[in-house]
Amino acid sequence: MAVLTKRAPEPPAKVPGRPALRRGRFSVVWRPRTVVVLALTALVLFVGLVVNIGRGDFPISIGEVVAVLFGGGDRGQRFIVLDLRLPQSLTGALVGGALAVSGAITQAIARNPLASPDIIGITMGASATAVFVIVIGGGFGAVGGFLTAAGLPIAALIGGLLTAFVIHGLSWRRGIQGFRLVLVGIGINAMLLAIVQWLLVVAEIHEAARATVWLTGSLNARGWEHVIPVGLALVVLVPAALVLAHGLGALQFGDDTARGLGMRVDHARSWLLVVAVGLAAVATASAGPIAFVALVAPQIAQRLVGSARPPIAASLLVGAALTVLSDVIARTAFPSPLPVGIITAVVGAPYLLYLLARHGREART
Repeated sequence: MAVLTKRAPEPPAKVPGRPALRRGRFSVVWRPRTVVVLALTALVLFVGLVVNIGRGDFPISIGEVVAVLFGGGDRGQRFIVLDLRLPQSLTGALVGGALAVSGAITQAIARNPLASPDIIGITMGASATAVFVIVIGGGFGAVGGFLTAAGLPIAALIGGLLTAFVIHGLSWRRGIQGFRLVLVGIGINAMLLAIVQWLLVVAEIHEAARATVWLTGSLNARGWEHVIPVGLALVVLVPAALVLAHGLGALQFGDDTARGLGMRVDHARSWLLVVAVGLAAVATASAGPIAFVALVAPQIAQRLVGSARPPIAASLLVGAALTVLSDVIARTAFPSPLPVGIITAVVGAPYLLYLLARHGREART
């Protein structure tokens, strides 16, 4: 009689070039390409920050800027760098990073590269509230008085959160479907845009000028009071996004597959949306709706890393670098400085047309 012996199960096949790093119950996959992309993007961001800080009415060399950042420099250089230019550049980097992470999450949830906060109406909700405060102010009963008393950034934050709540409610039908979320968001965005245009028509000339500059997305005269709120939002919400991001891999295969893997799909999607909306609303409240960063940066990061979905960390660095480099161009390449949102729109609008054309070709084939 033959003796049957139970063989030990074969270890799972390993992906060449992607060894697993394990410590206790936790493990990550080592991806050298991702590490290289993160390091190079961080270097580009640092160089962009130094160049942006050094350019202005009183030029400071790159070496002198680096010396001031590490504690050197004379009194005048330290005042220009640390009190005047560093807050503006940091605001741009933090706002760009926040918008990019928000875009990466919404695109992964909807499984659609067009699903960014500025396309589905979240940033327009913040913008409409800010323009309402500028034009109407306290002349609209208790609501106007409350928003005016709260201040422009807080009012924009409230508007963005309320808009996201409405979009989420209208999109909900036994759960959130990405395609429905995008359609509802585009409709809400169009309605809010009409309200903004009406407010600009009835506004006084100085109010319309102020609102137009804010709507374009500007980093002009940003100080440490603008750095702190968006910095705190990134410190709290980006780690939450990284923890929740493990569910994005399952969501890429569809709701049924994700549920089959034991994932609470609607619960995970709702918390990810909360993180994305919080980042987009705080960023818009700090610098206005800087266009297309949330749309373009995650797609650039995805192609650089070579992943199946927009990566969180790489999107943050790409969005920050893109915004800072755009600010360098906006401040120094023209006879008079431009709002940074104009440069990001010039970069992002052709990319949006490319996405639409590519989806059109895919739909016909």
